[in-house]
Amino acid sequence: MNFNPFMNGLSSLPLMNNGRTRAITAENPHGEKGKGGMAASHLGPSRKGSPCLRNVKSGDTALLCDVEGPGVIQHIWITVTDKTETDVFVLRDLVIRMYWDDEKEPSVESPLGDFFCNGFARGCTVNSLPIVVNPTRGFNCYFPMPFNKKAKITIENQHEESIPALFFQIDYCLYDELPENTAYFHAQWNRQKITNIAEDYVIVDNIKGKGQYVGTYLALATLERYWWGEGEVKMYIDGDGEYPTICGTGTEDYFGGAWSFANQQNGKTIENTYCTPYMGYPYYSKNDEIVHNLYHNDDVPPMRGFYRWHILDPIRFNEDLKVTVQQIGVCKKGLFERQDDVATVAYWYQTEPHNTFKPLIKREERWPR
Repeated sequence: MNFNPFMNGLSSLPLMNNGRTRAITAENPHGEKGKGGMAASHLGPSRKGSPCLRNVKSGDTALLCDVEGPGVIQHIWITVTDKTETDVFVLRDLVIRMYWDDEKEPSVESPLGDFFCNGFARGCTVNSLPIVVNPTRGFNCYFPMPFNKKAKITIENQHEESIPALFFQIDYCLYDELPENTAYFHAQWNRQKITNIAEDYVIVDNIKGKGQYVGTYLALATLERYWWGEGEVKMYIDGDGEYPTICGTGTEDYFGGAWSFANQQNGKTIENTYCTPYMGYPYYSKNDEIVHNLYHNDDVPPMRGFYRWHILDPIRFNEDLKVTVQQIGVCKKGLFERQDDVATVAYWYQTEPHNTFKPLIKREERWPR
């Protein structure tokens, strides 16, 4: 192979290779050449006859992608509603899974919203390099996802009602072969509704194989008062025991901020959200913006969503990896151990086979506070 299918960017645009570009949509579910947009509407043939998957019933699993390789998924776009008549937790009730080659167990498993850095079942704008969310809930992913034999992507509807419309497009490129050192994309969601006192929250564990860790999404609901972000992110690499190889200086530092992301206005501390290519704090709220009820207030525990992409600084491992974060706060008396509600998505590449993920918790246990 005299080219690298993963070298995509402005500088590589003039360089040609033998890739064959395809796209999967509801109108062309297998990405076949010359078969895009064939469905007919009342306007006639090839006039937006099947723009989405309609009426994905409760309990059903929608098949978005099932194609043969070798190839690389280069872009995924998805959008759905965030609420139905029943409730407003659709983005936590839908589960996205991805399978590579002949896998029976997924390499990616996460609530749909969290995978796209939209935790708490709430949509927000994200402007980063690999994950982009545009108004309104335009979910985009640019992580390259290679496959040699097959790529399969599904969305399971665990919501109580049908999802009236599921829009998507999956852009990929087929090749004659992939480089021998190609690893597979993985992502896993986790949550601990109340962390254990003085015990580090586990972002991801039980990664066995060779690869590189490339990102973290954190959805944090703080349950105690005062500053929450003194906890250090730790990377246990290739057999580390009690102490990790990498230990950061604090949670807000890991996400590229400083001094609590805040500034002072009229004697009050104001949090600053931000989005940059590799790290961001796109979501903050202490109110339920969607539900209004005559009998209760709209206040909720403060919710914060963060992302950190290790794209220019991947965490490389040869045998195993574990990633954790402490729950440590600070007040006038000094540091103290906290208990908060923490949910995360870990993103990484590794050789296959991978260890089977622990079972995803039930949808009721995934709902935000």
